[in-house]
Amino acid sequence: MSLLGKAAVAIWQDPPPEARAEYFEWHNREHMLERAGIPGFLRGRRYCAINGQPEFFTLYEAESLEVLTGPDYTGRLNNPTAWTRRVAPQLRNNIRSLCRVALSLGPGVGGLAMTWRYDVAPGREAEQRSLLEARLRAVAERQSIAGAHLCLGDLAASSVQTAEKKARPTRALTPGWVVIVEGAGERATLEAVCAELLPATALKEAGALEPATGLYQLQYLPG
Repeated sequence: MSLLGKAAVAIWQDPPPEARAEYFEWHNREHMLERAGIPGFLRGRRYCAINGQPEFFTLYEAESLEVLTGPDYTGRLNNPTAWTRRVAPQLRNNIRSLCRVALSLGPGVGGLAMTWRYDVAPGREAEQRSLLEARLRAVAERQSIAGAHLCLGDLAASSVQTAEKKARPTRALTPGWVVIVEGAGERATLEAVCAELLPATALKEAGALEPATGLYQLQYLPG
């Protein structure tokens, strides 16, 4: 599978214009390295929007959901660094979901990522999942597709209040369904595949509630 591990943290957010320079330094030199160094965290990467909002999409891959609810991660969240305490409260439009990886297909990491985030009407979860599993398998077979993933948010895990979350000006939204398709070729190819196989109309017909879509480009992968 393309994603490492069986769990993921999906985050979308916007830094205000006056904090962009510090956001990059903090995120590049401290925050992502700190997160990637937590036992059980396997990889982190940040993408910047080509089309869509919020501007930045960050994805962390972990061994299991238990890592994301365990003492090492929650300990960091409850003891943020001085730099995090300064920068995190400035971030806007925070969307964050701790997810189980339900399906991950493909040979690797793509420089482009199309993301969908949404909830599903009660009672239609099985219908939505059946559609996505079939469509993502078809997506993964297409030219220049590096990965196709379905991640299901865990509301209880995502809603735990920590010191770092309490410092933010507004509570982060928590989508229950996160879909990611990674492209390793031309932008037009990725967009065409997603338009054909994962249109919003098809998702809505299977119970998706107002899916939000964005196209992102890989910006930072900590070493």
